[in-house]
Amino acid sequence: MLIDTHCHLSYPELHRQLGDVLARAQQAGVARLITVATSPQDARLAVDIARAHPQISFAAGVHPHEAAKVGDEDLQALADLHRGRWRLGTLEERLAAVGETGLDFHYDFAPRQRQEHVFRFQLALAVETGRPVIIHAREAELRVCDILDEHPALAGRVVFHCFSKGPDVARRILDAGNWLSFTGVLTFRNAAEVQASARMAPADRIMIETDAPYLSPEPLRKVRPCEPAFVAHTARFLAALRGEPPETLAARTTQNAVRFFSLGSHAA
Repeated sequence: MLIDTHCHLSYPELHRQLGDVLARAQQAGVARLITVATSPQDARLAVDIARAHPQISFAAGVHPHEAAKVGDEDLQALADLHRGRWRLGTLEERLAAVGETGLDFHYDFAPRQRQEHVFRFQLALAVETGRPVIIHAREAELRVCDILDEHPALAGRVVFHCFSKGPDVARRILDAGNWLSFTGVLTFRNAAEVQASARMAPADRIMIETDAPYLSPEPLRKVRPCEPAFVAHTARFLAALRGEPPETLAARTTQNAVRFFSLGSHAA
């Protein structure tokens, strides 16, 4: 059994064919998924998707690309969701994390000061609610680590999604007790640095994901959109990279995801 810990099922490329996408995921051995909302508006669709499909959990946050677009009312709506004010009933058990949130200094779609403000708001929300945090960091990993150091209550409760850096950055994250999650980027020919990180990371602090509809792994790199079924290719590659049997890697990453996101028995 595999878990795709990070996909975007609300995005049109996947949502318009969701039934087929989920059927292919099941055929590939992907029994559980976490769909990640990148804005409060996106979160409403994520809630609807999770409500209709018991194998799906969801996360909700404000992506750094959205930081300049959201106002105080949007942040309050996100806070209301995480504080249980959306009246989701038992579905609230499948609200797995705050995020994705973080900093993106590669595209800089929002001013960096605004990105940091929105990021800090969400970290405070995670501390308040006890939920783990999904990090988006691009060309900003060390700054994110510095800010996380200001929130010791979150140590061990943070995963750097789509991790694509080398061992030096990986050690900074791991030394703080935090986690790494690997996408299809790991399978790319030019991915020697992240492959080195994946080899050295502790077995009990790694997870796998697709970030679908993006980042299709080899040998499907040219296939668009990426979808949750493709996480099986990343899992096999990671197992070979670490010198582990594929079934061992699958079991370990699944156990890790269940533990980190407190998935429990509510998913199918």
